[in-house]
Amino acid sequence: MGNTCVGPSAAGRNGFLANVTLWRPRGDDPAAAPSLPPPSSPASDKAPDPVTIPDSEHSSHHSSRSADLPPQPPTSQAHGQAQDNPPAKKPAPKVKRVQSAGLLADSVLKRDVNTARLKDLYTIGKKLGQGQFGTTYLCVEKATGREFACKSIAKRKLLTEEDVEDVRREIQIMHHLAGHANVVSIVGAYEDAVAVQLVMELCAGGELFDRIIQRGHYSEKAAAQLARVIVGVVEACHSLGVMHRDLKPENFLFVNQKEDSPLKTIDFGLSIFFKPGIYGIDSLTSNAVLSDCEVILV
Repeated sequence: MGNTCVGPSAAGRNGFLANVTLWRPRGDDPAAAPSLPPPSSPASDKAPDPVTIPDSEHSSHHSSRSADLPPQPPTSQAHGQAQDNPPAKKPAPKVKRVQSAGLLADSVLKRDVNTARLKDLYTIGKKLGQGQFGTTYLCVEKATGREFACKSIAKRKLLTEEDVEDVRREIQIMHHLAGHANVVSIVGAYEDAVAVQLVMELCAGGELFDRIIQRGHYSEKAAAQLARVIVGVVEACHSLGVMHRDLKPENFLFVNQKEDSPLKTIDFGLSIFFKPGIYGIDSLTSNAVLSDCEVILV
């Protein structure tokens, strides 16, 4: 049958096959036969001549192959050099440490620290409150079982000599006002290597601020009674040459939960002594509206 290509008769003269030249090989035509390669030369026992590749061609061929290959891991020699020469460490940032005057002082209370220790006389209980310099805990006297409040002032927070003097003055003022019905009583002061402890009368009735929030409002008569107590405390302090300087509802505590519970003034940490006629307006604080009343009453 051969390779004769037969197209459809419908192509006609103007069809697809009209412009196609068909090739029909003939069996008797020697030119149409495919050419075969020449016969190989007979085998020889002689080794082929060595071929020398120029350096330029070898280097260019090697560099082109190296560019195609993935990067190789470092050798053991390079790893050993890395271990012998570790990367230099960054210098630690210099932090300026502030020396605490409370820790540097031999004794904040100016007495022998080993005379008496709080833990030898009292058992420390739960936390009652938190202030700027100190934390107040419940403490129980071991000898009698009576409950008191212990204000612990960390010495590390007493950064300056003025802070140390403030603690000494607070204790002095509390002893100076001792005996007033509406001022919290101080029982004793103790000191160890890290803190100063003030043992005071326990006021378990909570803050005046919380009582106001709980009740929502006070009648005019009840509010007048509270205001009379507060003004009486301010008057007693001023008559003894003391300015509280931190009057606010949070610094007045009730002794118990009863409605007619006595009200006590606490926190004399910002209090100072003053002389009549010298008001010291530049040293006043304005933490609450009650502070303005104290300025007027001076």
